Amino acid sequence: MDLHTFWGSVRHWYSTKNQATLIWTAVLLLEMLALAILHHVWRDDPKKLTLWRRLALIPLLTGILHLFIYVCPNWDHTGVFIGIYLIAFISIVPMLLAKRKTGYRIFMVITGLLTVIFSVLFTALSPSVTFLTNKSYTESFRAAVRELDRYYVLKEWKGVDFDALEAKYLPLIEAAEKDEDPAAFVDAVADFTLELHDGHVDWGHSSEIDMSRSQYRQHEYGLGLIPLSSGEVIAVCTSDEVQKKGITEGTVITKWNGKPVAQAVKEDTRESGSPVKENDDLLRTVNLSGVGGETVTVTFLDSSGSEQTVTLDDLGEKHSIRETLDLLAYGGDPDEDVDNFSTKMLDEKCGYLMMFAERTGNPFQELLSYLRGDDKWTREMLREKLRDLKAQGMESLVIDLRENDGGMHEVGMALVSLLTEDDWYGQGLAVYKDGEYKCVSDHRITGDGEFAYLKVAVLANYSCESAGDGTAYYLSRLPNVTVMGMTDPVGCGQETGGNIMLTDDLVQILYPRGLCLNEDGEPNIDTRADRVSRNPVGVRIPLDMDAAMRIFRDRKDYELEYALQYLKDH
Repeated sequence: MDLHTFWGSVRHWYSTKNQATLIWTAVLLLEMLALAILHHVWRDDPKKLTLWRRLALIPLLTGILHLFIYVCPNWDHTGVFIGIYLIAFISIVPMLLAKRKTGYRIFMVITGLLTVIFSVLFTALSPSVTFLTNKSYTESFRAAVRELDRYYVLKEWKGVDFDALEAKYLPLIEAAEKDEDPAAFVDAVADFTLELHDGHVDWGHSSEIDMSRSQYRQHEYGLGLIPLSSGEVIAVCTSDEVQKKGITEGTVITKWNGKPVAQAVKEDTRESGSPVKENDDLLRTVNLSGVGGETVTVTFLDSSGSEQTVTLDDLGEKHSIRETLDLLAYGGDPDEDVDNFSTKMLDEKCGYLMMFAERTGNPFQELLSYLRGDDKWTREMLREKLRDLKAQGMESLVIDLRENDGGMHEVGMALVSLLTEDDWYGQGLAVYKDGEYKCVSDHRITGDGEFAYLKVAVLANYSCESAGDGTAYYLSRLPNVTVMGMTDPVGCGQETGGNIMLTDDLVQILYPRGLCLNEDGEPNIDTRADRVSRNPVGVRIPLDMDAAMRIFRDRKDYELEYALQYLKDH
């Protein structure tokens, strides 16, 4: 194991953690170390030993102080800091045995070991949560902006002006506070996060909020919308009610609520926050099918090519947008029973590997691989799966990364190593210091080459993100691999972990805190302010009428069919 890589990974890992939590944990460790030293010095002096037993309460009092500062009165947050409270609690044991030489020594060793274990596990695995729950809407929002301004790792790369964003959204926050409107508060915070155009910046809200008052409340009119490569927008996932009015699968929609579709998308839909502008345009078009009121007017082309206008009613239960996005993301009806890393033969010569996450189910093994910069376990697991396909006659391979929500980049790098004989740069774990990106741990791909003879097609799309985005990128550099899809991957590759909880837990902001670089010393994969993909697919699968009908009407996996035919033709 390369110690430079290991210790660099450790340094990077802890740089992503909440600094206040690290300080509190360090204070507890120092207190317990000081108590151990004092006991050794005072153990033969009864008076000083009595004083020591009183001093031994300091770690417990420190834990209680932390509890009242960071948790009270929101006791549900206690679990976030359970490591600190366990350390504080076990510090009582040596105090109770202070006068017993043998008992004290035994339990002091046990307590010391438990303290170290709890400290390492807690600080390594705990999320970087900042609680602003006791503040008002305005106070918590302004504090959240300052937190992001300090810790958001892509501020410089994306050219984010947090002062300008605060000035833009603060009036909306103040209005929500004045009106005591939590839904408006959530809307404003969500819009603020979407302006960052980062797939790893997300928001969530309390289930107790009545979001029916949200200005972005979606309706269900019984159809979805999909933009074709030609520029036309068609109806899909149409209900019986809509079909009775003349709109069926593939009907061209020209206007929505009296506006040309392109204008309605621009003026009436909310940005998705997608880093890649082309993906955002598609998602906003899909979401237009939920924009309106209790009714909406829709203009479409009938079988003769003439425009017709009908009024659609809100049908209540929402499903069309979700169904449309699911079919587009999975290329057909998703098979929820398929396991990650599952394999099969598509025909006599082409194998198939499904990867919907770069996770193995063993977090400790994943953490060790992350620190080493090499995932030997995953490489051997995938080797056995590919050998099994080879034994069945595999000469080519489709790797399916659609709807891949990420995990650990080292998992994807392990796969890449089996498909190449060459060495490649994977990612560099980094810190931002003195106005510069500084790599502290290089994670490289060492070519194994056992399956480098394979022709490989990789399916990726707008729902392939994070480490999935990384896997698509690392694979795209291999000469025997072609990445393809109807859309580009999400375009985000930094490490998640930041979490800001605002007023009364009404809304939270999730954001990346870990900086990852490519071989050029630039943030890995993430788009800049221009929102142009830095990890585009190599072959764009046309989303034409035939493709749309195969996916949405026939519920077939058109992209997989395309990839299989591509491998036969090339």
